[in-house]
Amino acid sequence: MLNVVVLLLSVCAIFAPLNQGWGASDGAMKLRALNGLSEFTPPEAFLNANFVADEIEPQYVFGKVKDFYKSQSCPAVWLIEDCQRERIKNQQNLSGPFEYTLYLEEDCPGKVVYYVFVDRSQPKAGQWMEWRRVFHRSKAQEEYGAVDASLEQAAGSGFPVDAELRFIEIGGDLILKKPEDFLTGDLKMKPVCDLKGGNAAGK
Repeated sequence: MLNVVVLLLSVCAIFAPLNQGWGASDGAMKLRALNGLSEFTPPEAFLNANFVADEIEPQYVFGKVKDFYKSQSCPAVWLIEDCQRERIKNQQNLSGPFEYTLYLEEDCPGKVVYYVFVDRSQPKAGQWMEWRRVFHRSKAQEEYGAVDASLEQAAGSGFPVDAELRFIEIGGDLILKKPEDFLTGDLKMKPVCDLKGGNAAGK
């Protein structure tokens, strides 16, 4: 009996490193530790939200966040910063529009990609324009009024936006290309709505 137990323990010791290898890569774990990130389950409202991929002048709406998540070719998981997790817990004590940052980690061999999203789907979240008024005050309407109008038009056409892809990082380095250009160019992703026309893309 003792020999059987010893044999089982030996087998477990052999396969333990393999099981660990099935999780996040060493590179992914190092980046998580460096950025204070841990796994997080986003709310359904965020996952079902349409998103844009340009903070200043978005040209397109890119469909639902969950569809983008499912389209990743490598293992992907949602992460959040510890400070953002605390903000969510205390959001009832905050005034004004509420939004927070989420990281979609794509863990590919030799490369870890972060798609950094902003979730504006929470009950107290403000519209796109409201958040800009917080920072730009009276200049907000002048600088962003046209974009706000196009987003309102898109919402009226069935494409409301409650999420934004703000940054993309590869291996911990921020890419210089606009996220919108990266999606349409590098990933060949087709938007669902052209904001210039306020209609489904291609119409």
